[in-house]
Order: sequence, then C-alpha cells, then structure tokens
Amino acid sequence: MNQQTPRILVVDDDADICRNLCDILADLGYEVDSAPDGPSALVLIDQKPYDVALLDYKMPGMDGLTLYREIKRRRADTVSLLVTAFASRETADEALTAGAWKVLSKPVDFGKLLGLVEEAVCQPLVLVIDDDHDLCRSLWDLFRDRGYRVALAHDSREASVQLRGQRYRVILIDLRLPDSDGSEVFRMVRTGDPSARTIVITGHRSEMDPILDGLIAEGVDAVCFKPFNIPVLLDKLDELAGIPDASAEDTSA
Repeated sequence: MNQQTPRILVVDDDADICRNLCDILADLGYEVDSAPDGPSALVLIDQKPYDVALLDYKMPGMDGLTLYREIKRRRADTVSLLVTAFASRETADEALTAGAWKVLSKPVDFGKLLGLVEEAVCQPLVLVIDDDHDLCRSLWDLFRDRGYRVALAHDSREASVQLRGQRYRVILIDLRLPDSDGSEVFRMVRTGDPSARTIVITGHRSEMDPILDGLIAEGVDAVCFKPFNIPVLLDKLDELAGIPDASAEDTSA
C-alpha cells in the first residue's frame, strides 16, 4: 500500500448513495471525496491523484464509462470500479475492455465492494517514464494484467508532477526523453522518491553504455533493453516490487 492515506473518489448522482459510501470509507481510514457528475469529478482528478474511483455508470451528461476513459487519460494509475444498475454483459465487456478493473451491480454489496477497494489500494504502484505513447499503453496493459497500478509520464516535467503526488514501488525510466536524458530523471527520482526501485530502459545499447555504467554506479537497480524480453522484464519487476515468485514456493505436501 502507498505510504500516504489512500484516496478514494466516489462519483454518483444519487446523493444518499454517495453519502453512505463516503461515510463507510472514511470510517475505514480512507481519504474520501465525492462528486455528483463527471465534470465535477474531473475537476477533483485534476487537483490530486486518487488510488481508486468508484463510478456510477448511469449519470446525466457524462456516463461512467466516458468518465472512466477520461480519468484513465489524466490519471492512468487510478483503479476504477464501475457500479451500475444496468449491468448488461455488453456494458461490462465494454468497460473491462477499456481498462476498468471491475464492474459491480446495484444494489451494492458493500462487503464485496470494500474488499475490492482494499485489494486495489494494495496493488503495487509503478511509474513508466517514456515518450513512446504506444509502448506506454502496451506496458500499462501488461502491468495491469500482472496486478500493478501503473502511472505514466512522457517527459521529465510529467514525471516531476507524478513524483509529487505518489510514492512508487518501481519506476521505469527511458534513457532518451524529449526534454532531458534518463540520467537527469533518475537523479530527480532519487531525490523525490528515494525508496523507489529503478529500471532504466533503452533501445540504444552500444551508444548508451557509458551512461549506463555511470547510472549503475549511482544505484540503478536494473537495465532492460528494447525490444523487451517480456518474461524477463516481468520477473525483474516482480523482484524489485517484492512480489513472491509463485514458482519458487514450496509445493510439497
């Protein structure tokens, strides 16, 4: 779980549901904000990061799925759960395909919902800093399927913003960014989030060797080269995040 008090955003045009959920979550120790509609929720999203967003599907103006897509664009690390009284298979499939984590039916099973919130906030938080948007989207999907929450930054300015808002388990840093090189970003990470483990990524192995040698001397935890060996990358991510290796568990009776 993150070092900060986990932040939850509840978005529902039903004031009673909003109030009940906020009271329950606050009693459990979460920092909770609420919004009655999509535009109001986006104002809050732009002000600070949230670990989890609970989104009503059927709302006037902007439905929950449209809101989720916009939250994902602005705050990719927010885990979103859609809650709906109109949970058709088509609706659920569309939401899950877009990247929403879970779709729950109304009336809400509070026990199940609270268990999912706890599970979401305990997912290790990873930051990917790379200016290749397609690669970032692919890594987002890959790491989310692995059980990580994933924030994205495409240059050092965005990385600086992300570092001010969260604490990360692992940070992946591309060595070539449009406004700086990876060495500068690595040092910014070490200053802003010194407990984070770091992986430097690059597709320019030979010309980057002197820089890599310097970064390794400064404490970079790992180097991964593009195109990635996906199993190796995932194993290294799990190792640095402190995720137990299931294959190494004792299976003897």
